[in-house]
Amino acid sequence: MFSAKMMKNCCAGVSAAMLTLLLAGCGGPQETGQGKAVPVKAVKVIRQDIQIASEYAGQIQAQKEVRVQARISGNVVEKMVSGGDIVKAGQPLFRIDSIQYESSLLSAQAQLVQAEANWENSRIDTERYQSLLNANAIPEQRLTTQRAAERQNEAVVASFRALVKKAQDDVNSTVVVAPIDGRVDVNDVSVGTYAQAGSTTLVTMGALDPVFVQFNMSEIEYLNLRQVSQNNIARSGWGETVTITLSNGAVYPLSGKVAQVDRGLANNSGTLTVKASFANPEGILIPGMFARVKIPGVPIKNAVLVPQRAVQQVLDKSLVTVVNAENKAEPRPVILGEKVGSYYLVKEGLTADDTVVVEGLTKVQEGTALDVTVVTPAELELATDSQEG
Repeated sequence: MFSAKMMKNCCAGVSAAMLTLLLAGCGGPQETGQGKAVPVKAVKVIRQDIQIASEYAGQIQAQKEVRVQARISGNVVEKMVSGGDIVKAGQPLFRIDSIQYESSLLSAQAQLVQAEANWENSRIDTERYQSLLNANAIPEQRLTTQRAAERQNEAVVASFRALVKKAQDDVNSTVVVAPIDGRVDVNDVSVGTYAQAGSTTLVTMGALDPVFVQFNMSEIEYLNLRQVSQNNIARSGWGETVTITLSNGAVYPLSGKVAQVDRGLANNSGTLTVKASFANPEGILIPGMFARVKIPGVPIKNAVLVPQRAVQQVLDKSLVTVVNAENKAEPRPVILGEKVGSYYLVKEGLTADDTVVVEGLTKVQEGTALDVTVVTPAELELATDSQEG
C-alpha cells in the first residue's frame, strides 16, 4: 500500500508532466524562441519600376454604322444584294419603282424646251426692237418693256432647268447605293415594301475595318488613373497599346489604341465609356463580339513588391513575416495594392531593405528563431509580368 507521502509525490510528478505537455502544445513565443531555429525560405523585397495592366470587359462595334434609307418614296421592286454581303461604296443595293419619276422627268424636260423657245423668241424680239430704236422707229419704252420680258423668260428657263435636275436626281435615286464600304445586315426589307423617303430603313450596314472595342471604366479606376498620371488620361500615354482576348481565349494578333474617351460618366451606370480602335484587315472582329481588353497602366516609379505567397490574410488585415535583425520572425501589417504577376504592390509597411518569409510560414510565430535560406525570385519562379500569377 502507498503511504500518504508517496501519494503526494506521485501527484506532484503527474501535474508537472501535464504542465510541460500543455506548454509544449501551446508553443508559446518564449519557448519557441529559445528552442531550435526553424528552417524557412525568404526573399528580399523588390523595388523597381512597374506598369500595372488594367483589364475590362469590352464589345466590338463598327466605327461607321449607317442606316440606309431611300431619298424618294416608292415600292421596292428589286434587291441587288443578300443579307450579310460585303459591298463597296456606290454599289447598288435596292431599286425603287421609277415609273412616276421618269414621267415627271419627261414632263419637266418638255416644259424646259417650251420655256427655252419662249426665251429665244424674246431675245430675237429684243434685238429687233433695238434696231428699230436706233432708227427712231419706236419709243425707248417699248425696248425697255421687251428687255424685261426677255429677263422674265430667262428666269422661267432657269426654273424649269432646276425642275429637270430634281426630276433626274429622283430617277437616279430610285437605285439605292451603299454609302460606305462594309457588310450589310441580314435584316433588310423585302421586295414589295413601300419605302417612305427619309424614314424607312432599307438595311443597316457597317464598316469592317477598322472597328471599335468599347469598354467602361469605373469612377474609382478613373480617379486612380488620374492620380497616377497627373494628367488627362487621353494625353498621358495611357492606352497607346491595347490588346484584346476573344471569347474562345485566343489573343487577337493586332494591338489597338484608345481613340475616344467620353466627356462624362454615364448617368445610369456611373462609368466612363472608352473606345479603342483596332485594324481588322481579315474581318475577324465583327460587331457584337465580346472581348477582354487589357491596357498597360501608367508606369509607377520605385514600386515595392512582395511575393503573393508571403502574404497572410488575418480577418481584414494583411500580414507578412519579416526576418528581423536578430534572425527572428516579426509579423508586419501591410497595405496592399494591385497584383503584379506573382507579387503584390505594397503601399505601406515594407521597404526594399526587408526580407520576408515565403516558405515555412505555418511553422513560425512571432519571435521564432529562424534558420533562413535566402532564395531568388527565379528559384521560386516568381515574375512581375502581369500576365502571370
